[in-house]
Amino acid sequence: MLNKRDYFNLPFEASLILAIIPFTSWICGAVTRLTEGKILAGVVRLLFGFTIVWVLDIVYMLTYRKIFRLIEI
Repeated sequence: MLNKRDYFNLPFEASLILAIIPFTSWICGAVTRLTEGKILAGVVRLLFGFTIVWVLDIVYMLTYRKIFRLIEI
């Protein structure tokens, strides 16, 4: 099942694995937001991606099957 909101349009299972690994979650989250044109959100991901955002990514992937969106601008 593909979800447009997952990392690089990968299947849910692949995105979940990427979200669980802290380094890949940090990098993929920032790159995903930057490629969407969300510069502020990408910078926030780069600065705070290893903290609570990482935990929220895992929780959101398990409950909502999509990555966490801190800033929707």
